[in-house]
Amino acid sequence: MEAYNEFARVYDTFMEDTPYEKWVNFINECMKKYNITPNIVCDLGCGTGKMTTMFAKQGIDMIGIDNSEEMLMVARENAYDDELNILYLMQDMSQFELYGTVDLIYSACDCMNYLLDEKDVLSTLKWVNNYLEPEGLLVFDINTPYKYREVLGNRVFAQQEASSAYIWENYYDEEKGINEYEVSFFIQDEEDGRYDRAVETHYQRAYSVERMIELIKEAGLEFIGAYDEYSFDPVREDSQRVTFVAREQGKRKEVK
Repeated sequence: MEAYNEFARVYDTFMEDTPYEKWVNFINECMKKYNITPNIVCDLGCGTGKMTTMFAKQGIDMIGIDNSEEMLMVARENAYDDELNILYLMQDMSQFELYGTVDLIYSACDCMNYLLDEKDVLSTLKWVNNYLEPEGLLVFDINTPYKYREVLGNRVFAQQEASSAYIWENYYDEEKGINEYEVSFFIQDEEDGRYDRAVETHYQRAYSVERMIELIKEAGLEFIGAYDEYSFDPVREDSQRVTFVAREQGKRKEVK
């Protein structure tokens, strides 16, 4: 998984329409539904900490993990500005380590798709099961093969804001299930007004819902459900994002 570098500077600008609130509400509903009163929650692939911050403002102790130092710098600055005490760790999600167990782990915005090898997905899920409290919850999403094939495909996308712009060139290899996108960023220098250009290339892998369920079970987690994009609606043939809910199993829950 390639870390975001230049993108970190403008990430929140281009992601301002992302329905973070909807995603947070769904996770909160999962907590209620499965009787989780969280003390500590871990955000795998936290990016600039948008969702991490929203949960921290609910009074939950948060841990954010990402493999991009640039994204974490933005996240830490945001936490400082909001006077929030959030622990941010720079780690690979397929080999992440915590200091103890947590009540819930989530991974949003197709972070799992950046794991190009099934063994890395399995490793991530096994570590999740290891660090969850007894019957703790996992919530994560993936982009679907339908989205890569029909929505992104071999297309070019562009967006311009007041002081930045990007051109996104997308390529999808359906046979290999690999989505490659090269993004050219144009970011205006605050001092001289000129635009600096930076290019990043990222890769994601398409996973079927069925295969992801198999990996969840293989990791020792209890599969609860797969839903259409942060709702409790069933997955459709044209679902672009699928959200999975799973639960820790194997540890004994203490009776209080």
